[in-house]
Amino acid sequence: MSFLDKLPKPFLVLAPMDDVTDTVFRQIVADCAPPDLYFTEFVNVDGLQSPGREKLIKKLQFSPKEKPIIAQLWGLKPENFYKTTKEVMAMGFDGVDINMGCPVKTVIKNGACAALINNRELAGEIIDAAREAAGKFPVCIKTRVGFSTTDMSWLEFLLSKKLDLLSIHGRTAKQLSRVPADWDLIGQVRQMRDSLCPATLIVGNGDVMNRTQALSLAKKYKLDGVMIGRGVFQDPFVFGKKSAWDDWSKDQKIELFRKHIKLFAKTWTRGEYKFESLKKFAKVYINGFDGASELRSALMSTTSTDEALRLL
Repeated sequence: MSFLDKLPKPFLVLAPMDDVTDTVFRQIVADCAPPDLYFTEFVNVDGLQSPGREKLIKKLQFSPKEKPIIAQLWGLKPENFYKTTKEVMAMGFDGVDINMGCPVKTVIKNGACAALINNRELAGEIIDAAREAAGKFPVCIKTRVGFSTTDMSWLEFLLSKKLDLLSIHGRTAKQLSRVPADWDLIGQVRQMRDSLCPATLIVGNGDVMNRTQALSLAKKYKLDGVMIGRGVFQDPFVFGKKSAWDDWSKDQKIELFRKHIKLFAKTWTRGEYKFESLKKFAKVYINGFDGASELRSALMSTTSTDEALRLL
């Protein structure tokens, strides 16, 4: 039995966000209100299987409290998906997810992620390589509803691969985040799943800002799970049954940011992540109280964790 069979239905997932959902932030979320499932930031398999490995391996760091956790991978070479899948199994991950949805131009230009929607031969080879390496280890895909236009044949193709889990973002790659996510399309994929591959779990993604909304969408479209991404920026307790974030005092919010910064400094002692990457989190914690804007502005001028802690 896979760990996926043991998840509550519907289950809630912390969406993978590059340069955001590192082990430090995932641990903060876990302490506030843990989701049912975590994903890592996406990590390039071709880079991992090259001299550049040391710079990328940090993205696969996790702690025991971030479980169950799926390693999200991207790249172009099937043989490197095979090797990396074997590695993440040995590292103690609970599954592997292949990113076939990232719409960033530099990534698509190289033919990876969402560009694979238009290269099904390579997409199939990548999935097959990961599955061969995985055996009974769960293999998942995160994708979009098409590249330039809605393309349900792409989702039908993926379902034919008998994946353990398929996460669908309700926009095309070309749409980026400029239009609202189309959950009716996600619902159509779930209907396709029912007839083509009933064992594949379907997870919806796009514009979900709170737990109530997530559960409502899961019920309406009969989904197995829902991802929440940007919603965690508005409320670190977004996965909890009841959030008290709006009632937290200024001092409590500042102390939680201090905790985040201290854990960052302790975790990345060799400077694997630059201090600048911390600043984006100021809008999570330093919000909703008098003087918050001025404090965030002052934090933007700091140059080290020690300086930021002194200011706070």
